[in-house]
Amino acid sequence: MRTTRFAALTVSAVFALAACGGGDDSGSAASSPSVSAETSADAHNAQDVSFAQGMIPHHQQAIEMAELADGRAASTQVKDLAARVEKAQGPEITTMTGWLKAWDEKVPESMPGMDHSGMDGMDGMAGMMDSADMGKLKKASGKDFDSMFLTMMVEHHEGAVEMATTEKAKGEYKAATAMAGDIVTAQNAEISEMKKLLGEN
Repeated sequence: MRTTRFAALTVSAVFALAACGGGDDSGSAASSPSVSAETSADAHNAQDVSFAQGMIPHHQQAIEMAELADGRAASTQVKDLAARVEKAQGPEITTMTGWLKAWDEKVPESMPGMDHSGMDGMDGMAGMMDSADMGKLKKASGKDFDSMFLTMMVEHHEGAVEMATTEKAKGEYKAATAMAGDIVTAQNAEISEMKKLLGEN
């Protein structure tokens, strides 16, 4: 009788544990789809928002600088670099704008060709040129433009790399951290290229 009672208690305990565990599994299974969907598709944090809101005007200014090269640069290498900057950063602006709209976050209003006095207040944004810098670049031409453009764009790219590195480390949205990684790789390569053209390497 003692053995039978012990066996019965053991079976009861097993069923009780199974029921308890089953409750936990069903609970996690019920919540799992929404959690995984959010993680893969929509999960983002404040850093992701900050990255997009900062990088959009940063890219816009780089494109404006690059557009100046066509009629002012003497070097075909500078013109080629400027064209690559436009080609790469334009689509990234479109993508980041889409993220912010999807997240119901504010999209920066600054656009290429804006009055750069508005950018003078962006002191905390690494690598941004102020209105005086942009004015000097617009007035330059030939080899003077090439040198000024390369010097400014190196600083501008270094700022973008700094911002993207922070996003890689602290961002949550996978598409944003992936873009940040691409920015770091591409712009570091262009920084090396520009420094060679400036004779620094």
